[in-house]
Amino acid sequence: MIHTEGLSKTFTRKKQLVHAVKAVDLDIAPGELVAFLGPNGAGKSTTLRMLTSLLRPSAGTAKVVGADVRTEPALVRRRIGYIGQGNGAGHNYRVIDELHVQGSFYGLSPAVSRERADALLPALQLDGLEKRPVMSLSGGQRRRLDVAMGLMNHPALLFLDEPSTGMDPQGRANLWEHITTMREDLGMTLVLTTHYLEEADDMAERVIVIDHGTVIADDSPEQLKLDHADDVVTLSFHSSDEAELAEQALRTDGRHADSLDVRTPETLVITTDHGARKLPSILYLLDAAGAPPAAATIREATLDDVFLHLTGRSLRESTEQDTPASGSPTAANATNGVDAA
Repeated sequence: MIHTEGLSKTFTRKKQLVHAVKAVDLDIAPGELVAFLGPNGAGKSTTLRMLTSLLRPSAGTAKVVGADVRTEPALVRRRIGYIGQGNGAGHNYRVIDELHVQGSFYGLSPAVSRERADALLPALQLDGLEKRPVMSLSGGQRRRLDVAMGLMNHPALLFLDEPSTGMDPQGRANLWEHITTMREDLGMTLVLTTHYLEEADDMAERVIVIDHGTVIADDSPEQLKLDHADDVVTLSFHSSDEAELAEQALRTDGRHADSLDVRTPETLVITTDHGARKLPSILYLLDAAGAPPAAATIREATLDDVFLHLTGRSLRESTEQDTPASGSPTAANATNGVDAA
């Protein structure tokens, strides 16, 4: 579905060259659900805009659904769906009209546009809203309308740029239920960017981590966490004497000695992979030693832990702090995207 070699994008800002994306090589197979992670300004949206032909690459090549983004941009756009960060529907237009117009953009006949709109409206819980102006919809309804517009051409490949930003947890869950249903029905490949780590962890089969315009990791969420992060097992005891006895037992056993930390006089912490799998044997060992914990908890590794290990900083904090200013590469993308279109 996607093949790139050395895909790069540079911008000029205040007479200085900014490397927004640096020599990205990608291969995404049909049917995959791939998430791009990275802080604001990392190059996620710039990469998507190049892959959707909205932004011309400065260097490198990219083929999307068999079409070259440089020489066949119209063919790329005909074969994909794209849901950007902002709402795509005109505020003063009716829901049904926006869907029919979207169909006409793709060269669909009026009859086919009506047929597809009639199928998408109930599938995305928009039935009954056909004659409502877009401005009267809630945020979640507008986002579902964006999804419907992106699916009017039955694309083989759907790009979603921050699809659930600004939605409450229930709204995000509902939106993803609709997207995954559509994916199964149409057999689509999905590529998304998201700031919600749990969303990427739960939904994506593959996660690509981008930092400073460079791909620094590419694997399944499970394998990334196994390779770059650990679970944390916390054991709490009624007294410091019990905790000391437990510590002695764990160090004598040896399997967790290097990852054992005395957090407080009554608390021991073990940093390890497969924490849930190893906890039963830890509890059995401590029970046999006469020092069973009063409580045991597991904090499983997260994609934020992976990012922290790879870059030395938290993705959550980076995303919150690195809000792009006017004139930044991210802001410039929108302008260049319009020019490229």
